Amino acid sequence: MDIHRCRFVPYNPQAINALAFSHPPSAELAGRGVPTLRLAIGRANGDIVIWNPLRGAWFQETVLRGGKDRSIEGLVWTQDPQEAGPEGTKLPGKLRLFSIGFSTAVTEWDLEQGRPLRHSSGNYGEIWCLAAQPRWQASSRKGGAGAAPAEGEYTGQHLAAGCADGSIVILSTAEGDLQFVRLMRPSTKRSRVLSVTFQNRNTIVAGYADSSIRLFDIRNGQLLRTISLGKGPSGGTKELLVWSVKCLPDGTIVSGDSAGEIRFWDGKNYALIQRLQGHLADTLDVAVSANGDTVVSGGADQRTVVYRKKDGEKNDKARWAEVMHRRYHTHDVKTFAVYETRDISIVVSGGPDATPVVLPLREFGKEHHRKLSSLPQIPQLASSPSSRLVMSFWDREVSIWRMLRGPASHDIPDGQRHRLVAKVLIQGEENITSAMLSADGKILVVATISTVKVFAVRRRKGDEKGTLRVQKLDVPEALTEDGARVVTVSPDSRWICVVRPNSNLYLARIQTAPAAQEKPQILPHLVRLNRASRHLRFEKASHGTLGDYERTVRCVVFSHDSNVVASGDLSGCVDSWVLEQAGESASSKNKKPSADSDDDEEDSDDEDESPVIEGERWKYAAAESPIPRLKSGVVLLSFRPANLAKTKLLTNGADNSSKKSSETRLMALTSEHQLVEFDAAEGKLSDWSRRNPKAFLPAEFRGVKDRAMGCVWDLSKTRERLWLYGTSWLWMFDLNQDFPSPEELTAAADLPYQPSSTTSTSAPKNKTTSTPSKNNTNPNTQLATTNANQKRKRDLTEDDARTSKKPNSGAGDRMSLAQSDVFFGTKMRRIDGADDTQAEVISLEKAPRAHHQDDDDDNAEDDEERAAQNEVALARLRRERQTIETSTPMKRVSIGGRQDKLLLAGGAHDAVDSPSPSSHTKQIVLAGASSTDVANTLPGRRWWHTYKYRDLLGIVTLSGSGRDEDEDEDEEAEERGADGFLEVAIVERPMWDVALPEKWVRDYE
Repeated sequence: MDIHRCRFVPYNPQAINALAFSHPPSAELAGRGVPTLRLAIGRANGDIVIWNPLRGAWFQETVLRGGKDRSIEGLVWTQDPQEAGPEGTKLPGKLRLFSIGFSTAVTEWDLEQGRPLRHSSGNYGEIWCLAAQPRWQASSRKGGAGAAPAEGEYTGQHLAAGCADGSIVILSTAEGDLQFVRLMRPSTKRSRVLSVTFQNRNTIVAGYADSSIRLFDIRNGQLLRTISLGKGPSGGTKELLVWSVKCLPDGTIVSGDSAGEIRFWDGKNYALIQRLQGHLADTLDVAVSANGDTVVSGGADQRTVVYRKKDGEKNDKARWAEVMHRRYHTHDVKTFAVYETRDISIVVSGGPDATPVVLPLREFGKEHHRKLSSLPQIPQLASSPSSRLVMSFWDREVSIWRMLRGPASHDIPDGQRHRLVAKVLIQGEENITSAMLSADGKILVVATISTVKVFAVRRRKGDEKGTLRVQKLDVPEALTEDGARVVTVSPDSRWICVVRPNSNLYLARIQTAPAAQEKPQILPHLVRLNRASRHLRFEKASHGTLGDYERTVRCVVFSHDSNVVASGDLSGCVDSWVLEQAGESASSKNKKPSADSDDDEEDSDDEDESPVIEGERWKYAAAESPIPRLKSGVVLLSFRPANLAKTKLLTNGADNSSKKSSETRLMALTSEHQLVEFDAAEGKLSDWSRRNPKAFLPAEFRGVKDRAMGCVWDLSKTRERLWLYGTSWLWMFDLNQDFPSPEELTAAADLPYQPSSTTSTSAPKNKTTSTPSKNNTNPNTQLATTNANQKRKRDLTEDDARTSKKPNSGAGDRMSLAQSDVFFGTKMRRIDGADDTQAEVISLEKAPRAHHQDDDDDNAEDDEERAAQNEVALARLRRERQTIETSTPMKRVSIGGRQDKLLLAGGAHDAVDSPSPSSHTKQIVLAGASSTDVANTLPGRRWWHTYKYRDLLGIVTLSGSGRDEDEDEDEEAEERGADGFLEVAIVERPMWDVALPEKWVRDYE
């Protein structure tokens, strides 16, 4: 595979200004979070990125696009009150997201459609901060958990917005609306409100720019107390800026100011308890834990500081002390968001360096931190292999480059390997949601949330530099009026598929131009693709609901012959449609599925039959048995291309390139890294997927933390490789071979092996490995071995396994004791009585709670475990059946003059009798590429991966493999020693190439 490393694509990650979890932290909630938990990240260009923590997997689900001169400066979530359901049940309230951004308006976002839903503005100053009222808790009232709200009491959540003129605006979210309630303003001078929070449901705490903190009662707007911070430090400004205020569960107020101090104030008499100098510059934000024993602060000096409360001696009160500080960010630490349950405890930080950092809160100093990617997880790239064009977009700009041919050479000056040949600037204020360049490089489709535009792309006559001419096409109003989330073009450039903001799918037909100088046309009639109706997952009333947000379509893909199209959404549903001739018999037509519940009212019975366009009609594939829902959201979809090179081999020399079968094998990858292949036409699993369940995937791949972004196919006469990539990794699977079963890996671990002189045993670097075990050997000969003298671990019972398991708290993996520099004692010596005869050593670590989780969580885990066991058992039976049918004999070769028994990858070693062991025989389980002596006897490596590339924006193909595009290219490939080759461009965007704003503090550098 030929690789071009590109860093010229101009994508600049935007600063993080706001973070918010959809649920408040709760130390009483069991498990690792609720299914509806989401993290919203607000950026400086107006985009809001929605992340799903997925119990530590961190999956970027969607991006709510902003626009020109827009910025997100504050984010909050609210949950509507529960509603009465049938038979006395409670229906969960809807989760709602609100934002502010250097204006006088509070914006509510429609998560289902990815656009603003409503705005609320008034005759007050620019809004600087926003906070949501704490959720109403029945258990907090007198009467216990069964207590009901008082008559007329509002159980929803009000919003409090602090303005530049010193006023605080209270907005109500009742009845699904956003309405003004009252305005509160101190009688003194109008100083800017910089921060606001709720001490309880009726009391607001606000930090001002005049060295003061004020408390208000939202029921009547009365000013309760004014707390003065005094003058600023000598040599600085006279007044302190209270950048952040937070409240502990006991009512204690915590403030961070422009002097770099953290101050603790009594929640009843508002006296100063303690002040700590935590930063060298402004303290920009403060976060508190759910139980109130930990405080985290971030400042302009790039430091993240952790404080813990220590019990005082005798009658002394508890005091706060700094535990440690670190610089996880390369710029200011501007904002925090906290989420906690009994098993998860994390704080997420962000700032101008655009990278979210996930830190352990309860286990700080015992677990590693983790950085999320600052780049979009849906690649904003496309390519035209036939024209060697690469397209990228960001904000309101589309750029197209041409990659030059020829091998790389150091003699070529920088900038000559690629050339910018076209640039398109989209009019209007909305950012681009999706863009796609056709495979032939002649059609460019660009979409925003409100419009869709189509352009014709062709070369200019007489232009030696190859500059492209981009002309806007006349687009039917039916296509352009509603905008789109996702757009794509079929490989034959005959169809445009658009996904509306409400996730409805439409197809538009492109009519090619009769002459080279004429423009192609888009037919006015659109084809509606109805998805199968499915039931949403049931959520508890306390979890809240996201509505139809999970039905948001994330990806759409055409087959390589353009006869099948498939879509995948965030709930794990996959739908597919096939293109058929209108003259086919009615008996071959399946019944259409019912449309989604959110279909437009304009749909009629006439649309039950898909319209016929130029003698062709789209129909839902396998309507009677649609593709079953996957366990988690769909990350990517890709059709496996027909391997034409292999097809030629099966025709005994006869050319069979004209007999192209329909390509219906659809590969899907979920957010839990489950790799599944379907027959999109029949709606069932393929044979490969039946033999390779998730339990058979390499453990390293299942343990990859960053989710996949895209894939590339590499086909030839001898291989069918699937290349998957994420933001920091590249992984290859050879689908011609099955993954090793757990029995094979166990058998490999039990085989004693002493390397011979002819087999390399040098371990490669940790950056690149292809061995399915931790002890890596030569990547060209993957050998799963263990030391004969190594002690085997004892078998654990189910109870022992549960109690010994220590999962992380949601951030990185657990630190070793040598890596930890926060020395908390893990054991203590307890003495009962007057002497130490009854002394015993006890552990201070919290005992694992094996049975303290909710029953639903335990039942779900048991169901998943049983389902996985059933999949493994079925896969074994299918492999045994294939072994009997193929009857592959075991091959033997000689290495170093001694006979070795080779267990072939995907072979029938289980069905073949093994010879009697001897001192001159050793067994080698091959999990990858063969050595030099057996290169012609054994298959290639099953998988391979590398972490060599970092901050990947995407990977695009520049030429296919095994596709018979050009005989000259095939001859060139043969001259290079291959039967076909793949050429790709890996687009990197490392953060050191990104221009960051000026830093405020440099003294410590």
